[in-house]
Amino acid sequence: MSKKAAVLFLFTFVLMVSSCRLLPGSGQKEVSHSFLCSDYGANMIRMVSACGEIVWEHKVNRPQDVWRLPNGNILLTHLRGVQEITPEKEVVWEYQTDKPNEIHACQPLAKGVVMVAVSGPCEILEIDRDGRILKTVKLKTNKKNVHGQMRQARKLRNGNYLVGHNADRVVREYDPNGKVLREISVPGNPYGGVRLPNGNTLIGCGDGHALVEVDPDDNIVWRIDENDLEGHPLRFVAGVQRLPNGNTVVCNWGGHGHVGEQPQLFEVTRDKKVVWQVFDYDKFSTIAHIQVLDVKGDVTKGKILR
Repeated sequence: MSKKAAVLFLFTFVLMVSSCRLLPGSGQKEVSHSFLCSDYGANMIRMVSACGEIVWEHKVNRPQDVWRLPNGNILLTHLRGVQEITPEKEVVWEYQTDKPNEIHACQPLAKGVVMVAVSGPCEILEIDRDGRILKTVKLKTNKKNVHGQMRQARKLRNGNYLVGHNADRVVREYDPNGKVLREISVPGNPYGGVRLPNGNTLIGCGDGHALVEVDPDDNIVWRIDENDLEGHPLRFVAGVQRLPNGNTVVCNWGGHGHVGEQPQLFEVTRDKKVVWQVFDYDKFSTIAHIQVLDVKGDVTKGKILR
């Protein structure tokens, strides 16, 4: 076995096979999953075991989006670009933009193509491994402020794009040519939306202090508001992931004046019971996005519930 293969094997074993549980901080419920997250406030990408321990981390400027690929590499955004790195932190692919543009979202697609959402020109790019831009999709925004144009963006399995337009206070769905098919208005300034298998859309509402699930007709069919969960006030609701058991993992980003006041991450049931949480400001700062690692699926084919 090569050194790289051995490292990857150990890396995967620690994260996926471990079944231990810890209580890392006072008042913290048991961590139940290994996960990958972007710790925006700490400028870190982190992998955390099912024990709640950080087992790998990588320093990067203002990370938002992050994915573990089937080959074990990590695809991540930083303020001005996207990188794929190995577990040994070797950069094997990269795209960069120039000031004042910002990048807050990326997504691995089939055949090694990467979707990149670029704020500034407010567009989605699909880029191959040779750096060729295969597709450019111009998006709609009413805001010139680059930082507020977009957060999470996702290419859907039907070929459309779902984009959280933070400062516009809407989530828009675009067709492959950039035509707006749908505009979902929600409380606050949405981080982004996740299209669920049942056709509903799960949306973290940012400083709207809410998490909502809307049906195809934009009716809210499930929601959690700021003070619905005792001891877990919602602040800026960022990345979310719906698990196969119906529970939802929520990144409760605590910026904008609330750092240290609430759990940074938690899993909640449909009837609003918290299953586990991360409330540990010694180890973590403000978590923007998460990928739970013990959910089966190939992220390059859209086969993961996130």
